Amino acid sequence: MSEELATGPKESPPAPRAGPREVWKKGGRLLSVLLAVNVLLLACTLISGGAFNKVAVYDTDVFALLTTMMLLAVLWILFYLLRTVRCPGAVPYRDAHAGPIWLRGGLVLFGICTLVMDVFKTGYYSSFFECQSAIKILHPLTQAVFVIVQTYFLWVSAKDCIHTHLDLTRCGLMFTLTTNLAIWMAAVVDESVHQAHSHSSSHGNTSYTRLTQDWERAGSAAGGDCSCNTAVCQVFQQGYFYLYPFNIEYSLFASTMLYVMWKNVGRLLASSTHGHNHTPSPISLFRETFFVGPILGLILFVVGLAVFIIYEVQVSGETGRTQQALVIYYIFNIVCLGLMTLVSLSGSVIYRFDRRAMDHHKNPTRTLDVALLMGAALGQYAISYYSIVAVVVGTPRDLLAGLNLAHALLMIAQHIFQNVFIIESLHRGPPGDETHGTPPREPCQGLTFANLDALHTLPACPPPAELVGPSPAGPQEALWIMPAFGARPHFSNTVEVDFYGYSLWAAIVNICLPFGIFYRMHAVSSLLEVYVLS
Repeated sequence: MSEELATGPKESPPAPRAGPREVWKKGGRLLSVLLAVNVLLLACTLISGGAFNKVAVYDTDVFALLTTMMLLAVLWILFYLLRTVRCPGAVPYRDAHAGPIWLRGGLVLFGICTLVMDVFKTGYYSSFFECQSAIKILHPLTQAVFVIVQTYFLWVSAKDCIHTHLDLTRCGLMFTLTTNLAIWMAAVVDESVHQAHSHSSSHGNTSYTRLTQDWERAGSAAGGDCSCNTAVCQVFQQGYFYLYPFNIEYSLFASTMLYVMWKNVGRLLASSTHGHNHTPSPISLFRETFFVGPILGLILFVVGLAVFIIYEVQVSGETGRTQQALVIYYIFNIVCLGLMTLVSLSGSVIYRFDRRAMDHHKNPTRTLDVALLMGAALGQYAISYYSIVAVVVGTPRDLLAGLNLAHALLMIAQHIFQNVFIIESLHRGPPGDETHGTPPREPCQGLTFANLDALHTLPACPPPAELVGPSPAGPQEALWIMPAFGARPHFSNTVEVDFYGYSLWAAIVNICLPFGIFYRMHAVSSLLEVYVLS
């Protein structure tokens, strides 16, 4: 009997039991996610319903909800700063990868622009406060307080791995994240309503009068005269509409940082992050290759601003000038997209000769960056494929149709190759982590293959990220500014509008374009991180 037991299969040792905190970790996350989903759905329902006249939801209801959410988020942030982090052993670890200085710097910049927008918005609604609800003036004031408190909170606490009040902290972070997403949705809907109203006014389109601006709905609801006739009122109105893109980016930047903090709640870190907690060397920022990419990017950025101004001036004029503006717009975008595609592809090819070790350690910040890059690119993919179908199947065969087709194809290629380059760059180890000894049996994993015998004869050169990292940043910012500040060639070029109809095409653009705009700014942040850490 003992021999049978000896020859039989050995029983595997029992798995170690997790501690009570680890067991409830997923339960605490589930509770906070359920809270966020329900609050977000409520906000989404009110915000989307408030954009239509046929729905008995007014913008005052939306403002009341957003104001309440921001006040609750501010109260929790103050509790976190004044009570939670002051508990003994509350923050035993700090995540070195979370909240890098360039991300926090961008958050401060967009936060300042959001505060200016709140000033314009307060002045705009105060211009005719006799027929306005008090919540419309209270909302931008509350948002200003929320932005100031949240920016300070993220600046000092973005790296925290909190180990006190775990469930309350998770719920508070998720609620604050949901508040930022609700503000983002409200800004996107307001901007889409503004664009739809401008298009219907300029083209005499009356089939979309369901979408109206909030001030028009407020005037009709209050039964008073809320027309914006004074010059100061019009300056305030145009000012806060032009500052909406910065508010949108601020909300998204804050949401990403809050998500990383939520993932780090209760996280245990080793004293040494496996040797991959590296910081950029100050000397590397002033090498001879440092100025090549930024200068090229700055030139393209300035040219992009000039193209955007020409487009905005000419697109509202005669038909011939609109066609000329579209040609200039598409040619500039094609040049930028082609250049960025070649640069990203070159970086990926150079990486095949780089023997630096890969970093496979757990990193919530990097995981989120990859997910955002892949997810946000889907919006631009959708618009491009819809444009390709409309151009190929549609009847126009002129120069504008050809430029539109080339623009859509290059847009897809640029997103693909840039994502490959950024994701591979984020997973590479720090400088000096090159593999030594004999190469592995399967050393080539990528798009191309390298000659291993020639690796030892190559001259020393800067890392690929130093050569190509900053180059696409300037075009990225130029391609962000154009759609973010109102350039809509999707409607000025009538190919897609005639093919799909305005209703369907407007829905596609208004849903997908905000993700494409966010992709550009997030790509700038990722490229800067890749360049500095190289």
